[in-house]
Amino acid sequence: MHNTRYAPSGMVCSVDHLASAAGLAMLERGGSAADAAIAANAVLAVVAPHMCGLGGDLFALVHDGGVSALNASGRAGSGADADRLRAEGHTRMPHLHDVRSVPVPGCVDGWAALHTRHGRLPLADLLAPAIRLAGAGFPASPLMVAGAANAARRPGGADFASVRAAGDRVTRPGVARALQAVAEHGRDGFYLGEFGQGLIALGAGEYTEADLAAPGADWVEPLRTRAFGHDVWSMPPNSQGYLLLRSLAIAEGLDLPRSPKHAAWAHLLAEAARVAGHDRLDVLHQDAKDLLDPAEITRRRAMIDPRSRLRLRAPAEAGDTTYLCAVDADGMGVSLIQSNAAGFGSMVFEPRTGINLHNRGIGFSLKPGHPAEYGPGRRPPHTLTPALITRRDGTLRSVAGTMGGDAQPQLMLQVITRLLLHGEEPGRAISAPRWRLGTGGTGFDTWDAPDDAVLDLEEGASWADGLAALGHRVAALPYGSSFGHAHLIDVREDGMLAGAADPRSLVGSAIGR
Repeated sequence: MHNTRYAPSGMVCSVDHLASAAGLAMLERGGSAADAAIAANAVLAVVAPHMCGLGGDLFALVHDGGVSALNASGRAGSGADADRLRAEGHTRMPHLHDVRSVPVPGCVDGWAALHTRHGRLPLADLLAPAIRLAGAGFPASPLMVAGAANAARRPGGADFASVRAAGDRVTRPGVARALQAVAEHGRDGFYLGEFGQGLIALGAGEYTEADLAAPGADWVEPLRTRAFGHDVWSMPPNSQGYLLLRSLAIAEGLDLPRSPKHAAWAHLLAEAARVAGHDRLDVLHQDAKDLLDPAEITRRRAMIDPRSRLRLRAPAEAGDTTYLCAVDADGMGVSLIQSNAAGFGSMVFEPRTGINLHNRGIGFSLKPGHPAEYGPGRRPPHTLTPALITRRDGTLRSVAGTMGGDAQPQLMLQVITRLLLHGEEPGRAISAPRWRLGTGGTGFDTWDAPDDAVLDLEEGASWADGLAALGHRVAALPYGSSFGHAHLIDVREDGMLAGAADPRSLVGSAIGR
């Protein structure tokens, strides 16, 4: 359960052993950590459509001397019309079965940008394992099976009709063609080829060819905070990465118990997460520097009472995503997160290739005049929260992240605190029981009513009685993917790599060379 894997010169961690193996193969051929990440993500786009894919978005942090951040989250099409949705009676973006919650997918643009700046091997080589699996077939993972029947009933979802049990062979010929188009023609082979033309037809006015012709990935300035003797980095808005950094900065100034088994540990971290995020729906669009202002962090920390749960009295969203990380022999580290949002995403499939499309557009608002109002060319607020940690001298310490919808910053707050403050090995920090703020119905509605959030406790946690005594309403949930799939690679002082894939993923793997 607490397995930590070690390697001297390169490592890849992901939610599926087939993806980790593809990434490691690129390292063994002299590829960079970015090459490994792209190869692993491409395999996941084939074998893990219940979490990510070519129809989803991507964020990445890269350590290559300095830290850079890649935002490959898609923008709403030119036909985006909030008034039309409101006229139909919608007060929130449609969650499923509606193409209007599908911004132009950013994944392939993210691969192209990451490869251009940090790749060493030809893109066709990186995509070859994924193309082979999509064409020849792969075994259905246990986690895919639960949603496969629903996906198979949707128009374009025929790839999943054969899935009845884990291990059943799945082929995805349309995905193989789309990947081959990228291998031969780059991003234009995808966005202006078979997939792009099918998306335009499916959208019936939602997208134009110009929407798909414009590259959608941007290198942006990462956010950073100081916590537990290290610099922790994440993405700026439209990502909610600031919540992880703000929570860590608040937590560092609290009197945390020496043992994470103490209920006060869970209480203080949960309160740090709540005071950091209760107003996320209103402030995510502020300037990134304002979100991490030291005076604001001090003000929020002062709201926490170590003896009882805080009543916030003011309004402040289990998503399906996949996280992977890679470190190469030269010290480059990549922290990459890629997502459909909810399960198979919108449950809308581009019919020519069978690629399932994300529903990240659920992050848009339908309130007139809201900074995140659904509209042409806009990016929605995102839950995706990759993390990267450096030492005081700027060298790479760790790459880490998790799936989990709104709960991503909460889950990483616990993992990083265990790693940096308590000195736990990656395997223990990753596998230990977790808490999360209850997410209601969708996994993306935590902050609708933050005072009403129940504190969900994973099976094996020791905090229930103590938290109840402090005023928390708690609920017990089974050990498993409701609490994310976190992965982590730690670079030790002697250069040895120590990594762990989350046992909750069932088929995840941390492998090295």
